[in-house]
Amino acid sequence: MAKHWADFQYEIYLNGMTGAVPRLPTDLTRLEELAEHRLGPGPVGYVAGSAGRGSTAAANRAALDRRRIVPRMLRDVHERDLSVEVLGRRLPAPMALAPVGVLSILHPDAEPAAARAAAAHGVPYILSSASSTPMEQVAEAMGDGERWFQLYWAKDREVTRSFLQRAKAAGFTALFVTLDTPLLAWRPRDLDQAYLPFLHGVGTANYFSDPAFRAGLARPVHEDPNAAVRHFVGMFADPAKTWPDLAFLRENWDGPIVLKGILHPDDALRAADAGVDGVVVSNHGGRQVAGSVAAADALPGLVEAAGDRLTVLFDSGIRTGDDIVKALALGAESVLVGRPYAYGLGLDGQAGVEHVIRCLLAEFDLTLALSGHARPGTLTADDLTTASA
Repeated sequence: MAKHWADFQYEIYLNGMTGAVPRLPTDLTRLEELAEHRLGPGPVGYVAGSAGRGSTAAANRAALDRRRIVPRMLRDVHERDLSVEVLGRRLPAPMALAPVGVLSILHPDAEPAAARAAAAHGVPYILSSASSTPMEQVAEAMGDGERWFQLYWAKDREVTRSFLQRAKAAGFTALFVTLDTPLLAWRPRDLDQAYLPFLHGVGTANYFSDPAFRAGLARPVHEDPNAAVRHFVGMFADPAKTWPDLAFLRENWDGPIVLKGILHPDDALRAADAGVDGVVVSNHGGRQVAGSVAAADALPGLVEAAGDRLTVLFDSGIRTGDDIVKALALGAESVLVGRPYAYGLGLDGQAGVEHVIRCLLAEFDLTLALSGHARPGTLTADDLTTASA
């Protein structure tokens, strides 16, 4: 019998018999406001902030809110199975934790806490290149939990090659290549605080621990940290990269490759032609291009163009279980969740991340069942309608 994630609600109610209530809200949209009050303005702004005036982040939410689920009745949903196969791996539910960098600004346990929480529930954890903990330590923290590695594609080929070798050796099975950040966007919340953690050596752990990176330094990192930061800034992103450069990644990575940040159907087709395995339909949670198309509005066109040739994943705006239902109905095979678990980490460490995972999947399980579906694969666009603006 498949695990019913929805049983989390009964656990909560039974705990209430002894007077215990959840430490964090079960309405996860409240976490950002709590974080605003409990965490410093720099860290909260870094996570919550978006490009420009936040129009793309707002559009992401509006695009999901505009879609409405049309429940169906008298269907057998007694036994449900939320499991899916993604990138050749069997997962207990169609959700992974998105790559979020510099988590030490939110909680001292940082990436290992999020990774342990993911592993505890069988959810894949995608580690950011810009993590504040070296990838080997994160891998050790999560044991045999499913882990994927997100690459910020450095100018220095040897550093990139070294990252891929290290990730493979540490048991990361899939490579997620973020394409939408060849430059850092105009982000007023960070600019108003003059807050960029990398300049203080935070979020650079994978680089500072890397032999190829250190080979480019005149002195060890601890002897001249400012020089190490300058070396990092000089190679972190590369706006000169083009489609033919993907061949280098395929030569140096033998597992699945997923391109993150795809929004145009033609780019999905180019990705398929380049021989990669998947794409993430994403606008970086609204953090890169102000005025961008909402990710949920872009999703159906990409699925139509290349869904038969690529694994299509989705992020940017997922906050609730019904959001997951909508994304899957629009054609995504799985979703990535970012900000909610980051807030959970900041508010309550590993336990906070586990709370977010369990709430999201319980609400997803219940919404799926109450809409007349016993498994994610039966969702289609016919299960949605679009509300008038």
